[in-house]
Amino acid sequence: MKGPRQAHLIDRAGNSKVQDEPKSSDDRPRSKRHLLLRIDSWIDSTVWNLGFRLAEIWEEITIFFRRFRVRGWKRIGFELAGEAMTLGTAGFVLLLALAQPAFEETHEDWRNRGDFAVTFLDRYGSVIGHRGIIHEDSVPIDELPDHLIKAVLATEDRRFFDHFGIDFFGLARAMSENAKAGGVVQGGSTLTQQLAKNLFLTNERSIERKIKEAFLSLWLEANLSKKEILSLYLDRAYMGGGTFGAAAAAQFYFGKNITEVNLAESAMLAGLFKAPAKYAPHVNLPAARARANEVLSNLVQSGLMTEGQVIAARRSPATVVDRADAKAPDYFLDWAFDEVQRLAAAGKFHEHSVVVRTTIDMGLQQASESAVESSLREYGESFKVKQGALVMIENGGAVRAMVGGRDYGESQFNRAAKALRQPGSSFKLYTYSAAMENGFKPESTISDAPITWNGWSPQNYGRSYKGKVTLLSAMAQSLNTVPVRLAKDYLGTDVIVKTAKAFGVETPLRKDKTIPLGTSEMTVLDQATGYAVMPAGGMQSRRHGIEQVLGYGGDVLYDFNRDEPPAKRVLSEQAMSSMNRILSQIPVIGTARKAALDGGIVTAGKTGTSQSYRDAWFIGFTGNYTTAVWFGNDDFTSMNNMTGGSLPAATFKTVMDYAHQGIELRAIPGIDNPLPTGDHKGNAVAKKKEGPDTGLQALIRPRSLSAESTRLLRQIAGKLKEAGRLGPATAKVADKTTTGSVAEVTPVSSKTP
Repeated sequence: MKGPRQAHLIDRAGNSKVQDEPKSSDDRPRSKRHLLLRIDSWIDSTVWNLGFRLAEIWEEITIFFRRFRVRGWKRIGFELAGEAMTLGTAGFVLLLALAQPAFEETHEDWRNRGDFAVTFLDRYGSVIGHRGIIHEDSVPIDELPDHLIKAVLATEDRRFFDHFGIDFFGLARAMSENAKAGGVVQGGSTLTQQLAKNLFLTNERSIERKIKEAFLSLWLEANLSKKEILSLYLDRAYMGGGTFGAAAAAQFYFGKNITEVNLAESAMLAGLFKAPAKYAPHVNLPAARARANEVLSNLVQSGLMTEGQVIAARRSPATVVDRADAKAPDYFLDWAFDEVQRLAAAGKFHEHSVVVRTTIDMGLQQASESAVESSLREYGESFKVKQGALVMIENGGAVRAMVGGRDYGESQFNRAAKALRQPGSSFKLYTYSAAMENGFKPESTISDAPITWNGWSPQNYGRSYKGKVTLLSAMAQSLNTVPVRLAKDYLGTDVIVKTAKAFGVETPLRKDKTIPLGTSEMTVLDQATGYAVMPAGGMQSRRHGIEQVLGYGGDVLYDFNRDEPPAKRVLSEQAMSSMNRILSQIPVIGTARKAALDGGIVTAGKTGTSQSYRDAWFIGFTGNYTTAVWFGNDDFTSMNNMTGGSLPAATFKTVMDYAHQGIELRAIPGIDNPLPTGDHKGNAVAKKKEGPDTGLQALIRPRSLSAESTRLLRQIAGKLKEAGRLGPATAKVADKTTTGSVAEVTPVSSKTP
């Protein structure tokens, strides 16, 4: 064992002595210190060598690429190409981000929408339409006539088998032709893009929709074969007359199977894809034949046929089956079809081929369509408005009429059930109802004065203020500062949103400070549902469009009154009475005087106008019906100073005057003198009525039955419902086209195309 290190020292006397050396502060063995030094040296040298080598490599790469350096005028193009690649990469990343919403549309079971085969009846049992795999089985693409396929491709997408969903050459050609013609004469959308719109999207004209359409087209091309895409397109496109798909259209227009149509008929069918309402042969046969002649020219120009092959079809154009005035309530049927699928998904029934008795009243439906169309036709240009929507709900929740737009053939987007629009002051129903539920009364006073809430300062319509006003007066005059003050100082926005949800509003609502003035978008259907709580006495309105779902053997698979829970109270009687007292004064002294009905029938409701006159509303009710009316433009452009108290209120009056003829009037609960004292059975002769101060002309037709006759028939219907079935015969329903006869409804195939 080694001892401590020693040192020999000599003192002053010259004597030598031994002394231990002091210990080192680092008492580690020398070999260990040497090892650490070697490791440190190796790390330093390795890092330095690596850096040196990388520098050499980079210099070699730089020297190599110098050979390709562009000099002179060519460098401009090179730099532009480099910038284009950079921007292209950034654009590609952006497109991937934009593609995500489009691809989310494909997560749903979009194929099985056609699994259902539904025959719809109106409230009286007459057949009004079909949805799902309607009327006819889907015919395999290989069994379709060759001339039909050629006619469709020549007209809709000549390069269908050459592109990958988006045809840039076709788009350039369409732009060139449109520029030459000075208008839109050709479309640039491929057949795949049109299918993407039919399957997943709406007809809304927006950049977002076009982006989704492009990405969904690529997705369809990647996941389906060309044959599958063409088959789906022919099966799902709207063809006019309430029909979807070429097979159903062939049966409807020509009374024959799709495999039997000739060239002239195929050309007429192919011409329907562009504008089914405009070229529907049962509506405008000359236009349909002219369009078919264009399709025949397309066949020749595309090289798919010769002039000699199409000359016979030109000389002998197709003739169609006479359908008289058969017209389906297509917007309502689309919504009801969605309701059928919702009920099936909830386990209410399990069959997919069914007969559905709906709540729609075709008399009220036709009157509603006529009122909206006549309003737009007479005043659309002056007010700069192009679209309207309407929903009528009878007390009890049955949807009696639904107008989702001006023309279903032009646009199948249902503005009544799907369009989200700002309700404006019509939203104040929920703000004031929440206030009444929290102790306020119509006579309660509140200050109408300037107010600021977190930097937001709302103003009244006339930019003037009334000072101390009652809530009744504030609601009647549609003052803006009062509901904002109620929300800010007394209620809070959460209570208002909760009230709207309790009333049946299904649209998600924002909870920001502006909501008391109706800035959160809603649907027309939701507004009708919410207001229908008031004539229901503060109970849920129980909105529904389906009374019964029947199997083809006659079994009742679903019954609304049997299978749905009873209505719950959502507004106290005191609050309901206070609100009805306020709302019934608005057509008398407020902003909705043009909505007052004839004969002294008590009417209540509220107008609404959104920012910059983009939306105009009136939602009103009697003891019998609640009706919501909206006017606006699909592109959100402003109208020409249209308010809810003008055309919407006048349209409401036109429809409701008709609806209340010959019926037993019901009182609006909670108000004094709720019923008029005159005769309200309706005149026996049709007469012209002019909306007050509007000049709106509408033919007010008398109801076909008196109130006493209607009451008697309802009693008979009740007795028949209580009676047992006669036997398991095939379900028979009254055919609306045959008087005094019945038509058998045969099961419809639920085969998926």
